[in-house]
Amino acid sequence: MISKEQLARINELSKKSKETGLSDAEKTEQKLLREEYLKAFRSSMKNTLKTVKIVDPEGNDVTPEKLKRERDQNLH
Repeated sequence: MISKEQLARINELSKKSKETGLSDAEKTEQKLLREEYLKAFRSSMKNTLKTVKIVDPEGNDVTPEKLKRERDQNLH
């Protein structure tokens, strides 16, 4: 999970990049923070998808088998 401080720093570096440019150290920091943010986002999205159940208009469960297997693995 990314902290509020880290997210604020990402936004601060982005703004500074557009206004005045970043030093090499700031560019490296920005890259690392963005990678950490994306890692947390992807993890959260995967966990969300594992709880999804897809139902067609007739009420039939049409959840892809891969998602069903992953959901079942998490329950055990």
